[in-house]
Amino acid sequence: MKSNDTITLAHGSGGRLMHELVEGLIARVLSNPVLDELDDAADVSGLVEPGRLAVTTDSFVVQPLFFPGGDIGTLAVAGTVNDLAVKGARPVALTLGLIVEEGLAVSDLERALRSVAETAKTAGVVVTAGDTKVVERGCLGGLVLNTAGLGFIPEGVELGAARVRDGDAVVISGTVGDHETAILVAREGFEIDETIESDCAPLHEIAATILTAAPGARAMRDPTRGGLATTLNELSARSGVGIEIEEAAVPVRREVRSVTDILGFDPLFMANEGKVVAVVPADEAERVVEALRTHDLGRDAAVIGRAGGPPGVTLRTRVGGARPLLMLEGVQLPRIC
Repeated sequence: MKSNDTITLAHGSGGRLMHELVEGLIARVLSNPVLDELDDAADVSGLVEPGRLAVTTDSFVVQPLFFPGGDIGTLAVAGTVNDLAVKGARPVALTLGLIVEEGLAVSDLERALRSVAETAKTAGVVVTAGDTKVVERGCLGGLVLNTAGLGFIPEGVELGAARVRDGDAVVISGTVGDHETAILVAREGFEIDETIESDCAPLHEIAATILTAAPGARAMRDPTRGGLATTLNELSARSGVGIEIEEAAVPVRREVRSVTDILGFDPLFMANEGKVVAVVPADEAERVVEALRTHDLGRDAAVIGRAGGPPGVTLRTRVGGARPLLMLEGVQLPRIC
């Protein structure tokens, strides 16, 4: 296929053009021994390893498709890898479904596919199977990706919100609000002095670092839609234990704070695509932060609060007050992931 071509409905017809799209572009960019078989189902027995099986699935509808710090391809792989990683699993395989809108430039599709390939390589996962559909112009925004992920949880790793206990510490691996703010600025075309980049990244190494430093870790989550506030409320509701965080301890980039203040958004409710919230025993918290800060993706890690008391999340403000921190109500910004 030529990079200056555009996708047509015939590319989803099942005929010659579809074979050219699948074999001449998609399979070529994502090539690996499993996918190269191009059978109706992939034999993944070579990827099986000891441990319990973990499976997840997700769909990615972000607009714009390309944004500072990432694109829909990076997001699709990182998002799926991260869902496995915060369960304590080592991600090993993905499937990739593409729904392509008529009129999308082949060069844009190839760019997104290359991001899928590069991010999968970084995360150590193999794209093992996929599907491609083409739909009419004007109904998608160019491209939608669907993934399923497969990973294995090593023996001895037990994570879950129900394991949170009074006195546990709450740790965040870095600054909050970067991804949704980057999407907001890119979508609306705001002109600001500094580029705000998404934090979109696979977190398998960050999750492994936390588990090594805190063998007694209770739970991990990636605070995506609804942000840190919603994630903490989910942990509290499922554990039946309250959570209190210190506003001053939550790391927020200065440029993110500036944009959100002007537009009336709260970074605590803004989506992240490269952060982990971990609840760990209090005596393991500082060791976790110290270990995370040795990794590029964890250099702004901090202890931000503790678990205890009746269910619900409380924010200790910078001026010494306290207020309930509730879940995000409604839609703050659509199509962010």
